[in-house]
Amino acid sequence: MPTISFSYKDFEKLLGRKIPMDEFKDLVLLYAKAEVEDYDSKTAEIKLALDDTNLPYLWSVEGLARYFKGVFETEKGLTKFKVSSSKYDVIVDKSVEKVRPYIATFVASGKIDNYLLEQLIQFQEKFCEGYGRKRQKVSIGLYSSKKVKFPVHYKAAAPDSIKFVPLEMDKKILLSKVLELHPKGKQYGWIIKDFSAYPILVDSNNEVLSLVPIINSNFTGKLVVGDSELLFEATGTDEEAVNLAANIFAQNLYERGFKLQSITVHYNNKKVKSPHSFNEKIKIRQADVEVLTGLKLTHAQTKDLLERARYGVSDYTVSIPDYRKDILHVFDVIEDIAIMYGFNNIESAPLTNYTMGSPTKMNEFVDSVREIVLGLGFQEILSPILSNKAIIEEKMEVQDRGIVEISNPMSETYSAVRSWLTPIMMEVLSKNKHRDFPQKIFEQGLINVRKGQKIEDKEAIVLAISQTKTDFTEIKQCLDAIMNSLGVVSSVEPFDMGTFIKGRGGSIKVNGKAIGLIGEISPKVLSNWELEMPVTALEIDLSELKRIIS
Repeated sequence: MPTISFSYKDFEKLLGRKIPMDEFKDLVLLYAKAEVEDYDSKTAEIKLALDDTNLPYLWSVEGLARYFKGVFETEKGLTKFKVSSSKYDVIVDKSVEKVRPYIATFVASGKIDNYLLEQLIQFQEKFCEGYGRKRQKVSIGLYSSKKVKFPVHYKAAAPDSIKFVPLEMDKKILLSKVLELHPKGKQYGWIIKDFSAYPILVDSNNEVLSLVPIINSNFTGKLVVGDSELLFEATGTDEEAVNLAANIFAQNLYERGFKLQSITVHYNNKKVKSPHSFNEKIKIRQADVEVLTGLKLTHAQTKDLLERARYGVSDYTVSIPDYRKDILHVFDVIEDIAIMYGFNNIESAPLTNYTMGSPTKMNEFVDSVREIVLGLGFQEILSPILSNKAIIEEKMEVQDRGIVEISNPMSETYSAVRSWLTPIMMEVLSKNKHRDFPQKIFEQGLINVRKGQKIEDKEAIVLAISQTKTDFTEIKQCLDAIMNSLGVVSSVEPFDMGTFIKGRGGSIKVNGKAIGLIGEISPKVLSNWELEMPVTALEIDLSELKRIIS
């Protein structure tokens, strides 16, 4: 959850009106899902915690002021920064394609005082840590552009081939040494350390601007109070996110009176003017608005609410601001209509149908198994149904576990639906190495398995034990206890897979049909999770078991 600090006086100046703090606290919670954590009435310094992690345009005082201009209707509709052309160029070398292929950049001219510099650095850090996934997906660099000789070259260089003076240091060191010696190198070096060449920005004077995404140079990359022209650059592995970073920064600076100049980015097979408009539009239907919100709005009312949310509207075509990439569906636009109308102003509709609920047979069966496992002394955990391929397959030393991947994930962390639960146990154990042992945990939950063109939802349960001495016999005793309590006869047949030690893994069967896996986790998998204690685990497909015994 991003937390930002800014001057409340600056916010009111950008907004163009004053708001009592008590009123602001209510409004910012209602409209921006944010909470005032602290306010110093003497200095007018405010600290704000924002709940939405996918709305980075609100992570700055400029973005909040722009948004609340719409709330108060002092300025409505689409707002766009103006940018003039320049003769500046950035040449992207083919060598960065597999390392960090994308860059967005521009030059901004205006007065940089101490407060603005602090705000720029704050937004840079919040964006890169949150939306940029700790700089892996996107990182941002700011430079004194008057010290830069264009064209600038973006390329990859061997770690021991180039020296430069990083920020906060006073002597030249090799790129490889930056990762070893500089605090930022130690913190973010993991992003590039496994590549044979590191991405750098170099100007036409052969002056290194930055070791991307680690640290700027102490010469060009040190923006100071009094500078009147800055060079912005964002690099990363996601072209859309890189361009979004440039658009948000450009919009913020433009609204502070800065003059923007575009830079032409030369890729191997194309030229791009940066920053540039996404020009995204989406059509809505009045009927969808009514169904989803329950509001009977006229077209004029809908148009007004959309313009207050800072969209452009032409008939039923909605233009999305260039500083937003969170609009994935028409429902997202309709949600903003409801926010501007005020959720507290929407009347509750009376119930028209009355039904009595009861647990399904499957739920009753699942709960009975959970009760058995709890009785064996295991502690239950609950995890998200979304995970990622690295956790589900790669760290478990298996392939094609039938995972369903998300085509446009907001985060790589949650980019696939889990297809089995054992990897989740390993992740939990890896995060609790500092806790007391033995550790006996289990989870019961939904998994999603792809089989050809079909996708099956299944209920599953997994048990894991981690302690100094745990072996196949111990986890098999847990399986026997579960099956005996259910009155089911099961067997275990040898089954080798990368997850288990060879010869110490098995397939659990009932009536000759496989319903799960059991075994001792292999040293390679333990190493992948940085676990030192042995781990044993068993996983049962409860949906299949229920079907067999019914």
